[in-house]
Amino acid sequence: MDKIQQHQKWLLILLVINIVITAFHYTDNFLDFEHYSAPIWLTQQDVWVAWVILTIIGISGYFLYINRVFWLAYLSIAIYSVTGAFSPGHYFFPAKVPFSFKMHTLIWLDAIAGACILVFTLYLIAEGIYTRDD
Repeated sequence: MDKIQQHQKWLLILLVINIVITAFHYTDNFLDFEHYSAPIWLTQQDVWVAWVILTIIGISGYFLYINRVFWLAYLSIAIYSVTGAFSPGHYFFPAKVPFSFKMHTLIWLDAIAGACILVFTLYLIAEGIYTRDD
């Protein structure tokens, strides 16, 4: 298995983990919208729309990577990482009620997973520049 295939495997694992975690967090956010803090312009429907669009971008990034369209793949996956990496943004807005343990857990699992896929993408970029794979 060459290096790109190994990276492809790890990218798929991280992407699946992120999709599962974000699905739980965004579903909880959608169903319990009135208890999550958010900007006033954000609606309950925006939560699902954002998740669907960003997830499609992430999956597209994976397919771009396996087809060796590296820079567009890196950009897509980095954009996708926003689904999780920005989850702690909930803490920057006034909470309507105190966050439950479940809410804190979903926010931080989402943030960690998003950060992991972003760091892995930055690693792929750095390695690609260093080895001139793409």
